Amino acid sequence: MTNKTQWQGHSLALLAGALLPLSFAPFHYYPIAIISLALWFATLQNCSAKQAAVRGFLFGFGMFTVGVSWIYVAIHEFGHASILLAGLLTFASMAFLALIPAAIAYGIKRISKGSLQTVDFVLLLPLAWLLFEWFKTWFLTGFPWLELGVSQIEGPLAGFIPIIGVLGVSLLTAISAGVVVVMVQSRQGVWLIPLVALWLTGGILKDTQWTEAIGTPLKVSLIQGNVPQAVKWEKEQVLHTLALYKQYTEQHWDSDIIVWPENAIPAFPHQIKTHYLDPLSAAARKHNTDILLGIPDYNQSTKQYFNSMMSLGQNEAFYHKHHLVPFGEYIPLQTWLRGVIEFLDLPMSGFTSGKVQQPLLQLAGYKVGVSICYEDVFSSEIRRTLPDAAMLVNAANNAWYGDSFAPHQHLQISQSRALEMGRPILRATTSGISALIDSTGHLQQISPQFEAAVITGMIQPRQGSTPYVAWGQWPLFALSLFMLLIWAYYRQIISLKLRQ
Repeated sequence: MTNKTQWQGHSLALLAGALLPLSFAPFHYYPIAIISLALWFATLQNCSAKQAAVRGFLFGFGMFTVGVSWIYVAIHEFGHASILLAGLLTFASMAFLALIPAAIAYGIKRISKGSLQTVDFVLLLPLAWLLFEWFKTWFLTGFPWLELGVSQIEGPLAGFIPIIGVLGVSLLTAISAGVVVVMVQSRQGVWLIPLVALWLTGGILKDTQWTEAIGTPLKVSLIQGNVPQAVKWEKEQVLHTLALYKQYTEQHWDSDIIVWPENAIPAFPHQIKTHYLDPLSAAARKHNTDILLGIPDYNQSTKQYFNSMMSLGQNEAFYHKHHLVPFGEYIPLQTWLRGVIEFLDLPMSGFTSGKVQQPLLQLAGYKVGVSICYEDVFSSEIRRTLPDAAMLVNAANNAWYGDSFAPHQHLQISQSRALEMGRPILRATTSGISALIDSTGHLQQISPQFEAAVITGMIQPRQGSTPYVAWGQWPLFALSLFMLLIWAYYRQIISLKLRQ
């Protein structure tokens, strides 16, 4: 391989990675996920294991740098780090994440021992991509952002999401990319048959209702206060914030459920219980309305802080956020790190994790699965609330990420959770994008960004389980094992032929 050819391959890998985020919100060009992955797979064909590692790194770096560039916004604008420091930290984060596809690409070339074959593109590389996405769901507490399955929410493959989950659709997307590579390289149109069959099946499955309606539709209101993040925790702002949310709530007493976003109230319950929370709860009971509001909770006995959602009205209870964001809500190794640089001392960055298993909150007589912000990107954690929950709520503070891709990407993730679980989602955010999402993942209503707003609509509670809720990842594990066995069988045949 000449230096020119080598650098062309490297450049193509970087370009392919940078293109991948275009398949996600706010762009929604879902076929690009297949094109991007196919281009990267193709660059791994005629190169050494070390060169494959470089191309894996470049692909990952391009993907993360474009797709999660909003990390810079949180560090610089709200963490008050300098442009240089924020840039260096963002660059380091992207480079670190890119090491994962680099290692996987290196391993693929070592296993294949030379030129990649048809079975490698159709079976091994898609399985490697699945390994990459699965690894991201738990490594260092997990970062399952930019999962390919999420990008397909508007495409035919979305029909498989309630069956094998978002991770499973990521695998099918990668298989599609592998088939495209084989079809182009072999110039055999017969490879269109499995591709079309897969996509047609997904399209047919999109019309399947896996869960059923229970009771009558509920009227719900989501309040988006749009209180600026920069002043949210200032003392002079607190009274204004309390008045703002109370005013919007009193205008919607005809709703069965009213939801406020994450940390809508910048005060602890014991500080405002008598003069604010108790009267609000009494008014809610009078109007037969339940309120779910975001508020940090403080245990005066244990001196622990919790990022919480509190229900007021017929049932008063708390949900404490379990899956906290490192550096945003707690500081790993804080004895050494806290105070080193200013952005590690963000307001409310000393939370304690809530229990894994917590009683489900009840709103309007139904059990509700509640998640706070980042938690709903973890599919297995939302699944814990099913099938008991009749609906899901996600309360988020997207103000940390300003006018970036993050709020749009997060909304798309919530859509995939709704489809995956077969439940509607009430998504209330501080500054947008708030949304009512039905059980098929479709957006019923959305709010504008960076405006105070209330969206009101009807939500249908549901019961029953999608196949994914009932079986979890086991069908995907079985499919992956089956694919691996087929790959090993054909690889053995290929090896015997090469020896003859």
